[in-house]
Amino acid sequence: MLRPIRLMTLAPGHFHAALVQQQMLPGVHPRAYIYAPLGDDLFEHLARVAGFNGRATDPTGWELDVRAGANYFARFLQEQPGNAVVIAGRNAAKIELILAAVRSGLHVLADKPWVIDPADFPKLAEVFHEADTREVVAWDVMTERFEATSLLQRALARDPDVFGTAVPGTPDAPGLELESVHYLKKTVAGAPLRRPVWWFNEAVAGHALADVGTHLADLAMWLLFPDQSIDYRRDISVLGATAWPLLLDRGQFSALTGRADFPPELAGAVANGSLKYHGNGTVTYTLRGVHVRLTTLWEYEREGSAGGPGQTDTHEAVARGSLASVAVRPVPVEGSGSRPELFVTPTDPADHTKVAAAVARRCRTDCRGAIVTDGGDHTRVTIPDALRPGHEAHFASVLKDFVRYFYAPRQIPAWERGNLLAKYYVTTQAVALARLGG
Repeated sequence: MLRPIRLMTLAPGHFHAALVQQQMLPGVHPRAYIYAPLGDDLFEHLARVAGFNGRATDPTGWELDVRAGANYFARFLQEQPGNAVVIAGRNAAKIELILAAVRSGLHVLADKPWVIDPADFPKLAEVFHEADTREVVAWDVMTERFEATSLLQRALARDPDVFGTAVPGTPDAPGLELESVHYLKKTVAGAPLRRPVWWFNEAVAGHALADVGTHLADLAMWLLFPDQSIDYRRDISVLGATAWPLLLDRGQFSALTGRADFPPELAGAVANGSLKYHGNGTVTYTLRGVHVRLTTLWEYEREGSAGGPGQTDTHEAVARGSLASVAVRPVPVEGSGSRPELFVTPTDPADHTKVAAAVARRCRTDCRGAIVTDGGDHTRVTIPDALRPGHEAHFASVLKDFVRYFYAPRQIPAWERGNLLAKYYVTTQAVALARLGG
């Protein structure tokens, strides 16, 4: 009988630490251990897990053993009642926690970003060296790979009868463009999200290019070169990056954090009564000759949503092929903000009928139940709600992968490691270039 996975959560500071436990999976023991400093981050984490246990539909049954205090990290290193660690919190310190865990012979499931500064990039190789030495898994939380529209976009871009081959593009008209818009004010696990103060400190949280940008850099390789290992030293050339802040007034900051005023530790980012939040940036690079542009944007709230379901983040991705472009774009939905939909537009309008037929064939294979409609100059693919589990449900899918690899580390695809290094090379180089003004 296989030994159960016993989870330990280390210094939870991001709500993703709790979302990993939205569902209970076979092989994962119900008792989970939490090592953390005593404070708001811990209390918010406990409240979310308690909410999962107390919900009316499909409640979980987690038993939490909390070991909190100023000496939490020393206790974690000494006691280790579990065999797997969940890490999702303050980004600047995350890579040190990951290293400490694998050096202790523990499997690690760590939320992005693992590193936020170019100086820490070499530590990623250390993580894998230590993990190999001790035969443990270090796995990152890439939820966007489980989004239904992203999965279908990948399938369509792999189909030469739909996509053709990737267009190299130029810096001004890239072959692949990815853009993510996130909202600071939102609802998570059915409750308004309270942002911790450290979230607004770039030295602790990192720039959005290094955070959300991780998902985009990951998707770029996953879409264009599926199941292929990317060597950042040979296959990537970062061309330029820029960044600009989102300004938040005291009222907005208070609504997000519960604090009446900007605290002293954020004084350096406050000017003329507004806080400069490090949320917006763009980076352009080549990936095996294809020009790619990634853009991360943060806004306070979605206009007109009043904190309702319209607060959902949006994602846009346009992959340009020799035969057609395959795009994911947000489409407004009355009363609920927007949701991503797929659009396939032939490069030559004369190919519309042929491309549309190829799209329909591919959908019958890879997304049975999708609705394919003729838009005149494009083909639209609508994925029914029943095939869209939602962003929060993707964390259970990530945990399932982690459970599988926990028991069989050699089943991890060989390309995963090279691509993890490649995406953090892009994001950390983007941060370095943005600091230099592009």
